[in-house]
Amino acid sequence: MRSIWSYASTAIYYCQALAKRARMRQMAKDTVQEIKERLGIQEVIAPYVKLTRAGKSVRGLCPFHKEKTPSFHVSPERGTWHCFGCGLGGDAFSFIEKIEGVDFKGALKILAEKAGVPLTTIYGSAGKEEASKKDRLRALMTRAEQFYAMQLPGTEAEAYAKKRGLSRESISAWQLGYAPDAWRTLLEALAAEGFSTEELLAAGLIKEADGKPGTYYDRFRNRLMFPIHDAAGRVVAFTGRALSADDPAKYLNSPETELYHKSEILFGMDAAKDAIRTRGFTMLVEGQMDVLLAHQAGFKNAVALSGTALSERHLTLMKRYSENLMLILDADAAGLKATARSAALALQAGLRVKAAQLPAGKDPADLVSEDPKEFAKRVAAAKPIVDFFLGELAERERDPHRLLRLAESIVLPLIAAMPSPMEREHFVQAAARALGLSGEAVRESLKRLPRQPFAEEAAPRAAAPKAPPRLSSETRSEQLLAVVQAYPGTPLAQRVKSEYCRITEAQELPLTPLPESALFQAEQAFGEQPEERAADELLRAFETAVIREAYQEAVRDLRRAEGAGDASAIGRAQAACAKLAARLAAFEH
Repeated sequence: MRSIWSYASTAIYYCQALAKRARMRQMAKDTVQEIKERLGIQEVIAPYVKLTRAGKSVRGLCPFHKEKTPSFHVSPERGTWHCFGCGLGGDAFSFIEKIEGVDFKGALKILAEKAGVPLTTIYGSAGKEEASKKDRLRALMTRAEQFYAMQLPGTEAEAYAKKRGLSRESISAWQLGYAPDAWRTLLEALAAEGFSTEELLAAGLIKEADGKPGTYYDRFRNRLMFPIHDAAGRVVAFTGRALSADDPAKYLNSPETELYHKSEILFGMDAAKDAIRTRGFTMLVEGQMDVLLAHQAGFKNAVALSGTALSERHLTLMKRYSENLMLILDADAAGLKATARSAALALQAGLRVKAAQLPAGKDPADLVSEDPKEFAKRVAAAKPIVDFFLGELAERERDPHRLLRLAESIVLPLIAAMPSPMEREHFVQAAARALGLSGEAVRESLKRLPRQPFAEEAAPRAAAPKAPPRLSSETRSEQLLAVVQAYPGTPLAQRVKSEYCRITEAQELPLTPLPESALFQAEQAFGEQPEERAADELLRAFETAVIREAYQEAVRDLRRAEGAGDASAIGRAQAACAKLAARLAAFEH
């Protein structure tokens, strides 16, 4: 049996652990506050959005959706932003998370660097060591990118890139490089700069020789090097394209590391995210060369996978910038199979999916380099994914029976993956027309599909019951509260508080925090320096609503009294109704 001292020791340990966590949370809060004090929100947003003065706030075109009239507002006073077009809003941290495609920790690091606030204070010793280790790996990857880029001029790799149609400007912008045809060139160069063998291994830049422990060599040799960046623009990995026809691996990718997780990274997303927001869709192509040539031709919303299949995390990253996806993959059988799989996952995740048809035997890089206008025409003619496959299968399979079997295995799972019942029904009818069947036959086949994990997850949730509409006096009360919170300490706020108490016979206006959208609306309505009389109309509407609702309640009291046959209650209710009716008529007049 454990002694009381053992229990006490355990309790003390947990109390100390809880206290340590509380201190860490407080330190993190203090760091966030210090960043906000040093960096104004306008200073954070201005590099991304052109802002102009609009009353108390500043405004510009929203970077998160396409618009012609500015609906994106920023309050320097409160340190918040809100877009009336797409409904997004928040503080400086949420803005950086959204615009840079990073989580809170990533936004914290970006803003801390901008504000000059050290982050090591919010980590314990293990955290400091981990942060230092990652910083070293990031520095190492940056140096490797620079090293490869310096080796490129005059090499076979540069000649190959130009032969594929890349311009000098594209080669420079994407920091393409060359891994020399030697065993230890990179290793020796970076070791001379102070990077250890362990760090080079952790970054995936070198390998240990089989059967020779302690002997290391460069992972990439005699290859055209494509740096892979995360959404924040930091190099995390490489893809090397073989330059020798004898090399068994045409493309070689970095292994998974602390910085690089294949299921989370999309090649080119750092360069494409702004264009994705502007054009309204993500263009997913086959590989790195496809991305570079697409960007060079003006399709700057193109991204690619890096040696892995499309994952849920890839789709989550895409949805940060747009819910529309266009697939432009190779036109061979393998490319179509990849298109079908990617489309099913994307539909399950709630994206709207189209696909563009390429000429037989052409990949996106071939077509965009040979005939950019034809590529643009194919993109413009992209079809919803079900229509795309119905057309592709009909062209490839002339036997009606085999066509039905293919449609059942490829097209019907795509329809089943759609979350919207209306969309499913639309494409059921489209499939029925294309295959010469009845809609009922297609629906029956859908029911018999093998159970798929994504089908159930993507099923639309039952709509939550709608909350009863708020009384108009509550709405008016919130509008008054928004004025008070948007203009604290002003004569306008004092008058609104006073009038609210007079109208409602309350002691004070309830100061419940309101969403930023309500405060921005108040600022747009009342301007930068509002006068007291600016609230007259709002106060009058509020008082009218209060009187009207009191009258309605008095009428209900009268009906209840009449139903109960209570003569005394009937008299009181009639008097109240008459008084409120006269007050309402006089007030409205």
